[in-house]
Amino acid sequence: MTLDNGEPPVHQAALFVCEHTSTDPVCKHQCVAWFRIKDRNKTREQMICQIFILSSKGDRLIYKDFCLMVFNKTHKDLHFIHVRQGGLYWVATTTDDSSPFTVIEFLNRNTCVHRLTALVKDYCGTLSEKLVQMNFALIYELLDEVLDYGYVQTTSSDVLKNFIQTEAVSSRPFSLFDLSNVGLFGAETQQSKVAPGSAATRPIQCSREQGGKSEIFVDVIERMSVVIGSNGVVMKADVEGEIKVKCYMSNCSEMRIGLNEEFSIGKSQLRGYGAAVRVDECSFHQAVRLDEFDSHRILRLCPSQGEQTVMQYQLSNDLPSAPPFRLFPTVERDSGGRLLMYMKLRCDLPPKTAAINVCATVPVPKGSVSLSQELSSPDQSSELKPQSRAVVWQIPRFPGGTQLCALFKLEVAGLSSASLLEVGPVGLSFELPKVTATGLQIRFLRLSPVQPGPSQRWVRYVTHSDSYTLRI
Repeated sequence: MTLDNGEPPVHQAALFVCEHTSTDPVCKHQCVAWFRIKDRNKTREQMICQIFILSSKGDRLIYKDFCLMVFNKTHKDLHFIHVRQGGLYWVATTTDDSSPFTVIEFLNRNTCVHRLTALVKDYCGTLSEKLVQMNFALIYELLDEVLDYGYVQTTSSDVLKNFIQTEAVSSRPFSLFDLSNVGLFGAETQQSKVAPGSAATRPIQCSREQGGKSEIFVDVIERMSVVIGSNGVVMKADVEGEIKVKCYMSNCSEMRIGLNEEFSIGKSQLRGYGAAVRVDECSFHQAVRLDEFDSHRILRLCPSQGEQTVMQYQLSNDLPSAPPFRLFPTVERDSGGRLLMYMKLRCDLPPKTAAINVCATVPVPKGSVSLSQELSSPDQSSELKPQSRAVVWQIPRFPGGTQLCALFKLEVAGLSSASLLEVGPVGLSFELPKVTATGLQIRFLRLSPVQPGPSQRWVRYVTHSDSYTLRI
């Protein structure tokens, strides 16, 4: 039964669509598309050709094509319409005669009953890249019911629950101790690359008879996820952070940690008179007492020996300062048939600070066989890794307010103009000691009762890359 060689009678079409719904009156919405198909010229403006759900990096998570199923058209002369929800891009394509506002209304209308993003959220619990990947079968089933050959039928959860058979897969409940392993949208972090404090290798028991010191360590660790477009515009800038306490004192009954007086959570009114320090979300360990937090931004807890995470926070797309690195690339083909990549990397940190363990990974065209380079300082190094098809540029120390340059000359078998498009995007990994991207600082660290004998209190700040992408 085809539409191009002869359309079926209306009653046959309705019977074909309604087989799985028996005689339920609700299934009438499934038959509307077949009636509309009989008069294509009058209903083309109502049709959606494709639906995409993309990650924040542009990776395709969900793709459904309706256009080729009915009209056998190509992808030319299509209009792309998108909204952003939950850190994901919800994209639809339409033809020349379609109304873009109708599609936007379908994707992201304020009334939840007509909103695709709200429908997916109703079934999956929340909108995130991880949950979309875990529930891809459910989302495809929802699209099959919501859109019949590109025509919107219904987005009501009450109606769709009669037809959806796939069970939603929920993620593991959030734990305060999971932040070191889980990134902003479910990606694996680079926590293992953070240089651990000296407390990390100490035993839990620390007795004076063994000559051990009474010490306590407070680590403020932040992870950045940044995407910078080829035009230099910051497309994404997110930070996840945590405050960790490592206690090696046997008789510490209470510890008081003072944060910035200007520290605020959410879109509430800024506090204090200094530079604003704001986060979107914040959570605390169950042992933390918050009776002084609202008024004085003080955390109180009775630390146990060992390590514990006392606070976690998140900031999205509102960094108080510029991203730490900018890239100015030039990619061309020389007269000898080699691929030339000129990379100028600038560090926008304050002059008295420096980044360490900086590593830039530059994807290169398939067929790259050899590399020669010219680096601006002798401590830099680079190598071509054919298996991963990338040039790895390593910088042990990168002072703030400076820039470094590198010229890479690649011998590429079968180099063409299309090969230039295979260069990039550049992935950057780094560590920023004594720096926090949000500006969070520890004002004081007080112990009660006062410790007899010598004791040491250490506070360390470190920011490192979770995912730092520079598009070429």
